[in-house]
Amino acid sequence: MNRFAGKSVLVTGGARDIGRACAVRLAAEGARVALTYNASADRAGSVVDEIRREGGDAFAICADLTNPEAVEAALTEVSEKFGALDALVHVTGGMVARKTMAEMDLAFWHQVMDVNLTSLFLTVKAALPLLSPNASIVTFSSQAGRDGGGGGAIAYATSKGAVMTFTRGLAKELGERARVNAVCAGMIDTTFHDTFTKPEIRERVAASTALKRQGRSEEVAALVAFLASDDAAYITGACYDINGGVLFS
Repeated sequence: MNRFAGKSVLVTGGARDIGRACAVRLAAEGARVALTYNASADRAGSVVDEIRREGGDAFAICADLTNPEAVEAALTEVSEKFGALDALVHVTGGMVARKTMAEMDLAFWHQVMDVNLTSLFLTVKAALPLLSPNASIVTFSSQAGRDGGGGGAIAYATSKGAVMTFTRGLAKELGERARVNAVCAGMIDTTFHDTFTKPEIRERVAASTALKRQGRSEEVAALVAFLASDDAAYITGACYDINGGVLFS
């Protein structure tokens, strides 16, 4: 498939796991890809190298997307190199840590909201002037945004629920100018769960899915590529579950 030939895409958080898979998949389908990273310079460089080895066009930008000035600088660089954006895929986000209500303080709450929600707001706001006609925005929520998440994930789950609401509201506001859809991933085999989920819990969740396994980053990237492409031309404001059948919504 060559659904993105001649098109330009920005993937935030594109240095590892799902973000990396999205950048590689979109480039394989012909897109020129800009990706942002915060602390993973070596990984971001390896993504760019991989895409270029396959004949694609890619570059990486170091940016803290919770910082308005950094976001503006990143989008200015995208504008200078691409001129316009046909798709924005906002993968940036994280749990930061598992904390109960008793353990959380206000600084932690703000940190989680900033990395998952404020980064999305700032990136979309800065990207709007660059969007080409009939552009696509793909946001990243989570299964946690639907079911409240596991232990110590209240802040994370709340932020991801807000991402779904943001997605629906933005879809209405942008109308025919740009489609906006969210991906709600379940148990995907990534460093996120390596860090925040115990192996026995991962095994139990995987066994509880209809497909009896964890998902792969490449499978999420395939959904993203569909939503960002013209194949999804009549889909907007939707929040797509990809969880192997552990939760239906």
